[in-house]
Amino acid sequence: MLNNNFGYACKNIHLSNPEDFGDKYSRSIKSNRSMIKETFLNKGLKYASKLSLDNCKDLFRIIKWNKINNFNFYRISTDDLFPWISEYDLKDLPDSNQICDILKKIGDYVSINNMRITSHPGPYNVLASGKKEVVTKSLKNLSVHGEIFDIMGLSRTTYNKINIHIGCAFGNKNDAMKRFCDNFYLLPESVTSRLTVENDDKSSMFSVVDLYNGIYSYIGIPIVFDYHHHKFCGGGLSENDALDIAVSTWGNIKPVVHYSESRNIEKKDNSIKPQAHSDYIYNYINTYNHNVDIMIEAKQKELAVQKYLNIHKSSFKNEKN
Repeated sequence: MLNNNFGYACKNIHLSNPEDFGDKYSRSIKSNRSMIKETFLNKGLKYASKLSLDNCKDLFRIIKWNKINNFNFYRISTDDLFPWISEYDLKDLPDSNQICDILKKIGDYVSINNMRITSHPGPYNVLASGKKEVVTKSLKNLSVHGEIFDIMGLSRTTYNKINIHIGCAFGNKNDAMKRFCDNFYLLPESVTSRLTVENDDKSSMFSVVDLYNGIYSYIGIPIVFDYHHHKFCGGGLSENDALDIAVSTWGNIKPVVHYSESRNIEKKDNSIKPQAHSDYIYNYINTYNHNVDIMIEAKQKELAVQKYLNIHKSSFKNEKN
């Protein structure tokens, strides 16, 4: 029997827009308070610390809402928790002790309630870059993600994955993948033990078969299969075969896949890039009999998951039978 969990990423629509759901009295709950560089330069660490503390408090509220509403799989927006973290260390924040205490409580709550937490650092993390300064910044940022997960007490396994892309082929896929593998060993264990890599959505970039041969075969990190990306960068494989290969890289950890659909098709608007994500998802997700955790990457977040589950509830009954 399949046991596929469905999750969503970062923003919670219910909590960030309470008035839209009949709650006129609650404030917006969000974990992505930020500021422009000028504000950071003017207000400094004290203000960054305040925003970070508020973000962590609200992250805990989001995760508690997730549990109540049967979302046991969730992607934290670790990039947004700490504004301008590239300019300081967590221990430098005036509220660092209180922040760490909240993160630890979140981790304890997640553990007790058997929830799965992951992250997906932004596209500026490019380990394959030939520019030293880009790699240095990527190493610093990824290390912060590992530090956050360590403070939370999350497992140093890909169950709590930190997922990134290669970034760019730079005119030579093999050279780019070699640099990625070389720079992987410059990361701390808090990151290497959790790092995964994802297939891309452009034909010039990295398919599942590219990642298997050029990354997994050398450093052994799992491949996150993205259904939507595969449509644009298939590497000559069917969806079924590509998923089989990606799943085979996870060992004894339950694999994660990403699923989205084209906004171009949803809105019937050819001016929209076909790679853009839709608000909701409509098609039944075929996991080809694999037990996986499915991260839904739709703009309406948890609403998209709820709508999908309602559309396909009869199919889930058949799966269990």
